[in-house]
Amino acid sequence: MEFQTSEDTVPTGLISDELSRQLIGRPPASGGWQDGDPVGDRQFTHRFDLELEAGGKLSSAVIAFETWGELNSDKSNAVLVLHALTGDSHTVGPASDAHPTNGWWDELIGPGKSVDTDKFFVVTPNIIGGCQGSTGPGSLNRTGVEYGPNFPHLTIRDQTKSLDALTESLEITRWHSVIGGSMGGMHALEYAITREDKLNSLGILAAPAVSSADQIAINSIQVEAIRTDSQYHSGWYYDKKPGMGPHRGLALARRMALLNYRSPQELNDRFQRSWQSGVSPFGEGGRFSIESYLDFHGNKFTRRFDANSYIILAEAMNTHDVGRDRGGVEKALSAITVPTLVLGVSSDRLFPVENQRLIAESIGGNLVGGKLQVIDSEYGHDGFLIEKIEVGRHLKALLEV
Repeated sequence: MEFQTSEDTVPTGLISDELSRQLIGRPPASGGWQDGDPVGDRQFTHRFDLELEAGGKLSSAVIAFETWGELNSDKSNAVLVLHALTGDSHTVGPASDAHPTNGWWDELIGPGKSVDTDKFFVVTPNIIGGCQGSTGPGSLNRTGVEYGPNFPHLTIRDQTKSLDALTESLEITRWHSVIGGSMGGMHALEYAITREDKLNSLGILAAPAVSSADQIAINSIQVEAIRTDSQYHSGWYYDKKPGMGPHRGLALARRMALLNYRSPQELNDRFQRSWQSGVSPFGEGGRFSIESYLDFHGNKFTRRFDANSYIILAEAMNTHDVGRDRGGVEKALSAITVPTLVLGVSSDRLFPVENQRLIAESIGGNLVGGKLQVIDSEYGHDGFLIEKIEVGRHLKALLEV
């Protein structure tokens, strides 16, 4: 895939005609997985009831998950990997009719790789509230219709609590390591604080101990973009025909998010002021390349995600505060005594390195590598997904503790 050139030379496009053709046709009302769709590599926990922080419960819930490697006889080699906001259980493997994307850590997990599946049994769940197999707004409730906007409010703590059903289904009593990036790092922190007897080590990548006002503001604007889409239909859109769901609002939310997932330096260096085509954006109807890039990825996202799930997960992230009702953030983090990898990305503007420094300075256990680890990357928050060599080196060190 080529980078754009400056508008002063030949305007070319990062988003090629071939890529654009992938999005021909109207997007589905919901891009989430639904019962009856191909299962692929998904497995499912037993059904369970989840008591919720806000009151009430989520009944007969299920978690979809995928695994790689073999669980050893004493079940001591299991590694739990927790995904970010727009991730899912498909951490490894090709895209297919069952899995809309390639594995998001494909280069890091597998035989002989940093997370070596010849040694470890790796498990990734789709978190509750998501839309790729676990119970979420697009799932059918007891009346046989989708939960839609009636899906209950979830907190990061609720979602972390739900992982007990996963450990019970796999009959795992203690994880060799629990690893999470971004939103997954929030869940991993909560898991370590509330279930420290169930893990030997912890990996926190590009995640905070508490969601700040700035981060809540970013999420709230994205949520509002979805809710103000005239085709959101107050959250009741699952029976709508392709093109009649809230795809514009969801794509806009995704475009907003991408600006925070990448750094200004990377976007400026990559796109400069290049044009998408030979048609000038100066009054002639043409577009800048960065506009087409954001549009393409926003539209592509609507093919694999559900708008209500996006709202549920974004609002769950807003609740994140490990210090709530625990005497403050530092006191809560001091309860973590297992060896911990804390990793940040130098150019992360979503969860800046100061977030990870607070974690590293407050936890009660030893830090893997002896200190906060910072990857020097121009890619911003997404550096924990893109910088495979550096991230892999740190994960390997964590698993060898």
